[in-house]
Amino acid sequence: MVAALDGLVVLDLTTHLSGPFCGMQLADMGADVIKIESPQGDSIRGAPPFVEGEGAPFMLWNRNKRGIVLDLKAADDLEIFWDLVDGADVVLENFRPGVLDKLGIGWSALHARNPRLILGSISGFGQTGPYARRGGFDLVIQAMSGLMSVTGPKDGPPYRIPLAISDVGAGLYLTIGVLSALQARHKTGEGQWVETSLLEATVSLGVYEAANYFATGVRPEKLGQGHRGSSPYQVFQTSDGWLTIGAAQQNFFRKVCELIGKPELPDDPRFKTNALRVKNNGEIVALLQAEIVKCSTAHWMAALEAAGIPAGPVLHHDEVFADPQILARGMVAEVEHAKAGKQKTLGVPIKMSATPGGVRRAAPTLGQHNAELKKKKKAKGEKSWPASQESSQRSR
Repeated sequence: MVAALDGLVVLDLTTHLSGPFCGMQLADMGADVIKIESPQGDSIRGAPPFVEGEGAPFMLWNRNKRGIVLDLKAADDLEIFWDLVDGADVVLENFRPGVLDKLGIGWSALHARNPRLILGSISGFGQTGPYARRGGFDLVIQAMSGLMSVTGPKDGPPYRIPLAISDVGAGLYLTIGVLSALQARHKTGEGQWVETSLLEATVSLGVYEAANYFATGVRPEKLGQGHRGSSPYQVFQTSDGWLTIGAAQQNFFRKVCELIGKPELPDDPRFKTNALRVKNNGEIVALLQAEIVKCSTAHWMAALEAAGIPAGPVLHHDEVFADPQILARGMVAEVEHAKAGKQKTLGVPIKMSATPGGVRRAAPTLGQHNAELKKKKKAKGEKSWPASQESSQRSR
């Protein structure tokens, strides 16, 4: 089957995680994503752990791409870049604002050369505003977006969550923006500049916190494991591990109380509604926890599942990637890397019935596809690179 974005050509100038993650999304859905690296390569190539000298992080979020090395400050390589632009649909970049213009490949130049081209940009703080020229990493943005201020124990210091949520969030938003611009191009015939930032992406994910602050004018407080709008809705300790229970709905709450042998709790004036339980979350959680800790995770999972109550054990990653549901949904895939050999990678989370995405190739080694991508165009408007044998046969 043909992939949804088959035939779309994307030039990926990005480094680190945010931009490459966007490029990976497009590549997973069938786009021919050409990763353009400097002679030094993407710095994330140096991030551990390594397999046969190849960085595992780089290999994961640069899969499904072809790779070429270009020094955009060198005239010959810049000419090759412009040749590639002539046949491209999208260019992705995550330099600091102004860098593309200094290189002579900013939006105005790209649009003049190829009016149908879409430029997708990610920066730390956006292309405009007083912080536009600042560099921004996930760590910094977690702090400045408000995320750190509400993460961690109630009385503890600000916490950074270990997921690179600002990078990944910005990458996903740019993917949405690029796909929206492609749809708009069907109507207008022209491309446009799409941009987002780590800051905007992370702020926009704080939907509960924003709703609370806009409604009350009060700083959202740390809740630890609690939830701003639901109770009980958090992690509980069992006799041999940890378990999550989402029982804010009245019918779920009543069933949980019956399971723990406390059927009277739903009629307690403190706990009669979800809003009251949120207000008295500490008290209801303490009562539930005192009973849940008496039995194993397996015991509670069986009882909760039988009662139809949303619940799940806290799994470590070795357990996650052996979980039958994860495997059944194809979230563990394998690729053959040119140097590292057979490697496991994440599967594609979006399932499409007619034009499915997939993991087709491993991440490129530095400059792996130079020979096929550095060919000059034969005629104006003709793409200067052949589809690889692997790419051309993927629908067979």
